[in-house]
Amino acid sequence: MKGAVLVGPRKIEFAERALGPVGPHDVLVQVSACGVCTSDVDFWLGHSDRELPAALGHEVAGVVAEVGKDVKRFVQGSRVACWVEDGGFSEAVVAEEGFCIPVGDSCSYPEVAEPLSCVVNSVRLAEPQLGDDVVIIGAGFMGSLLQLVLQLQGPRSITVADIRSDALERARAMRATQTVDTSSEDLAQRVAEVTDGRGADVSFEVTGTNRGLDLAEAVTRMSGKLCIVGYHQGGTREIRLGYWNWMAFNIINAHFRDKGTILSGMRMGLRLLEAGVLDPGPLFTNSYALESIDEAFQTAAAKQPGFVKAVVRA
Repeated sequence: MKGAVLVGPRKIEFAERALGPVGPHDVLVQVSACGVCTSDVDFWLGHSDRELPAALGHEVAGVVAEVGKDVKRFVQGSRVACWVEDGGFSEAVVAEEGFCIPVGDSCSYPEVAEPLSCVVNSVRLAEPQLGDDVVIIGAGFMGSLLQLVLQLQGPRSITVADIRSDALERARAMRATQTVDTSSEDLAQRVAEVTDGRGADVSFEVTGTNRGLDLAEAVTRMSGKLCIVGYHQGGTREIRLGYWNWMAFNIINAHFRDKGTILSGMRMGLRLLEAGVLDPGPLFTNSYALESIDEAFQTAAAKQPGFVKAVVRA
């Protein structure tokens, strides 16, 4: 079985990899697609303490090729989305039956299940209310998914902030109330204008940077919710904790390690996709064959105008 292995910063080898045995409660999944996550790109760039060599890829969708003797829910040919820790950039993966979710015929982008789970669970945890004023800081792939899900909650306003003109244009096309270029505009002032001076009821930081945290601080109202969705990998972050304490922010860490929570979010997200409530298709801008995975990572790291999400397909 061929798969991609990171052997050093910006260096991926594509070679034969041994798969573990298909146990009685496992399924062998022929991978049809695996999304390139920002956390994978950070690791590829060398911004991680994980040991090398390492397999990458956890946004997996595919077709069941073999089932263990005690598997009840799937048969050969079943379409599934999988939760796996890594190894998704391969021809196949072995996953526990309980970590696989059936995918309906109407679902065109099942590889979105894992990142969509992160977004769905973030919104469930932050619990924005009907009529809330919401701010999204960071309009990349995750920020765009977040905007799609938040719009289902009935907010009064959604302000989307970024420094990339194409990302802000996309947010406007997705019906953001207003967009703010934080490289040249005062986000706090713009949020004050749309919230009658009150500030955001809920802010979502989706950048993974200190600057994103600072902007969330500046726009969130007293006793408002500040939800950290961005993946803060590598280095340290600095916040004015005394001010955050004084403002009585409800700080929400929207990162999930409990597998049951992740799978619940995946199921909910796939239900929305299969019902046609969400359409992530326009966000998948770049597609690559497994043999071209180096190019996929280079593109995802460069983030040229128009880029949103890279996916590796069989």
